[in-house]
Amino acid sequence: MRRPILIAAAVAAAGLALTACEKQIKAPFEKGVCFHVATNKDKTLRFNPVERNVQSMEQCAGTLEGMRIRFVRMGSPNRNLTGAYQGSFIFLEKEGIYLGQTYDGARFMSLVRTGDGRLAVPGAIRQAPAQ
Repeated sequence: MRRPILIAAAVAAAGLALTACEKQIKAPFEKGVCFHVATNKDKTLRFNPVERNVQSMEQCAGTLEGMRIRFVRMGSPNRNLTGAYQGSFIFLEKEGIYLGQTYDGARFMSLVRTGDGRLAVPGAIRQAPAQ
């Protein structure tokens, strides 16, 4: 009974060790530069500078949102866009804007979309109670 538990624990530890060895894709840390992240045919990432002298991550996200909207208006079928700012990734998705330290790692909600498509801080807009 004890032996299967030890074997399972050893397998889990080996899996975690292999995951830790996997190289994480990190964003470039160039002060004040907002990047658009494009995926090449060979699945590598290309960082294209969009704007320089950007003061904050929120300003970079706003610039990328404007870019995303222009792409959609030109007929792009892709509704999502990825960017980077000072070592962090910015993911513009249907639900809102997420931030992450690595490309494939955890993402955290930064801004949510309102009913009319605008972006707002989570919890900033209150709904009227149902009657």
